[in-house]
Amino acid sequence: MASRKSVVLGVTGSIAAYKACEIISLLKKDGLDVDVLLTREGGEFITPLTLQTLSGNKVVADMFELPEEWNPVHTSLADKASIVLIAPATAHIIGKIAGGLCDDIVSCVVAATKAPVLIAPAMNERMYKNAIVQENITKLKKLGYRFIGPVKGRLACGYEGIGHIAEPADIVKEAKRLLR
Repeated sequence: MASRKSVVLGVTGSIAAYKACEIISLLKKDGLDVDVLLTREGGEFITPLTLQTLSGNKVVADMFELPEEWNPVHTSLADKASIVLIAPATAHIIGKIAGGLCDDIVSCVVAATKAPVLIAPAMNERMYKNAIVQENITKLKKLGYRFIGPVKGRLACGYEGIGHIAEPADIVKEAKRLLR
């Protein structure tokens, strides 16, 4: 590989955040570089230390943390990305992206990148089927954003339904397909 492909992985505030560990491991196994962006809410479910240990790169959770050398982190990661993958993606992050809002590291990188963006939703079935969430997903698809899942499965609320994050292997397979 002449230049190593880079995946910028956004992890948001869903119980499915733990699946990011397997996603990172699978991406690294395939020789991809992985930079992780962690929202404040995502950090309530999984620690930066875990994600940094698996990715081998510093996790970016705060856009305003002073870097060791000058570097507007949101634009440098947006430029570095061969693909931006958001897994898990909450209704909140989907709505922010659809509305053009940029108030955290994930939404800022998405707004600044020219790379393909792959979104793996994970949320309660009622949230996923909400008319506004569906409108946001439709809008993003029309704008060229790609989605994988969600799938039917056991949800954190205890119910079975659509909203379970797609399997990590399927997410990685789709990300690699988009990288080709």
